[in-house]
Amino acid sequence: MLLRVCLLVLLHGVLFAQERIIALSPAINETIFALGAQDSIIANTEYCNYPPAAKSKPKVGGYFAPSLEKILSLNPSMVIMQENNAHFAQKLEQLGIKTMVIKIDTYPSIRQSIYSIAHYVNKENEGKHIVSELDQKLHSLKGIVKNQKILMVFGHNTDLSKPLYVSGQNLYFEDIIRASGNRNALQSKRKGQPVLNLENIIAINPDIVILLAPNTHELGLTKEALIKPWLGVPINAVKNKKIYVEDKEYSSNPSQRLGLFITDMRGFLTDAARR
Repeated sequence: MLLRVCLLVLLHGVLFAQERIIALSPAINETIFALGAQDSIIANTEYCNYPPAAKSKPKVGGYFAPSLEKILSLNPSMVIMQENNAHFAQKLEQLGIKTMVIKIDTYPSIRQSIYSIAHYVNKENEGKHIVSELDQKLHSLKGIVKNQKILMVFGHNTDLSKPLYVSGQNLYFEDIIRASGNRNALQSKRKGQPVLNLENIIAINPDIVILLAPNTHELGLTKEALIKPWLGVPINAVKNKKIYVEDKEYSSNPSQRLGLFITDMRGFLTDAARR
């Protein structure tokens, strides 16, 4: 009888020790799933649609405007969010809700975010394995082509007369380019996603252009439609037919699926080496 009571008390403690996490970004949600801790997620955002099981989790609003009322009603043990929600974290902390704010703009910060989340959900070994695989894939880019000026362009741009957003020096795209032995065509102190016009692009004359256009097909576009406006632009990338489209949705999601983008990047560089 005493043993049975002890087991019931132990089981009660285990059940109530289960983490109750709300993930406030797709990257955070995906990382928790990849670590095998998806049962600890009690809610996420409307944009958390991968893996498919994430769609069935309760939603607490959008990425930039989560519902404070919904979060409080779920009584989470932890709310994990990205740095751009830091002000929201302060509000939650004042209400007694624990928060974790992670940074995932550069490759080192992505690695650290995986370690941090893995530590919290007691999945350190899984976290180390994920990071190790990312590192190996990143290392595999080295030496395919060298000293090429690579320009990463964001968006579904079918008209180059409009301003174009490109990757600056403080994003993980920069880290990937540098790890491959090449350099960002845009050498600037401007952070994030600087805006260039066509004249600027002609001036920097990139050797390789990668168009980051996730979900192209879902928008009724094709890769050919995105490449077509570039064909008359007098830059090396056009002359040597080194313009590539990354249309997978994971290209803009810095979770463990960054490894998939790095694999795609390897394909682009391998093709560029043949031309």
